Amino acid sequence: MRAVVTRVKSASVTIGGKVNGEIGQGYLVLLGVGPNDTEAVAEKLAEKIVHLRVFEDEQGRMNRDIAAVGGRILVVSQFTLYADLSSRRPGFSHAAKPELAKPLYEYFLACLGDLGFPPEHGEFGADMQVASVNDGPVTLLYELNPES
Repeated sequence: MRAVVTRVKSASVTIGGKVNGEIGQGYLVLLGVGPNDTEAVAEKLAEKIVHLRVFEDEQGRMNRDIAAVGGRILVVSQFTLYADLSSRRPGFSHAAKPELAKPLYEYFLACLGDLGFPPEHGEFGADMQVASVNDGPVTLLYELNPES
């Protein structure tokens, strides 16, 4: 799995002109699923994100996790994170097929909920408009696979 995690002041996802998910302070997570990903990978990634310490403490150092600041999480499926960029036109054969990716995306959402952070989210496969106000900016890339 690949995840781009951005610390945000606010973020939202709109589908068909209607807001589908919206948060204040927290993380915007763009999530891509690879063809070899498993539920174990989704669990590990959810745990890493929840325990990530990138919010400032009293000394101004990134030392607090999302629970410490009362933050929320917005997750948006993003198969383009697995784009093959070897030519001018991206190819997406490296992304998991929808029949694998959708259940793992939904499982990842459930994992966040089990960890105490039921996420706001987009809709798998939908045409979405994502808005965010980045904080910092702080943007991190996670890449986990069954071997990691």
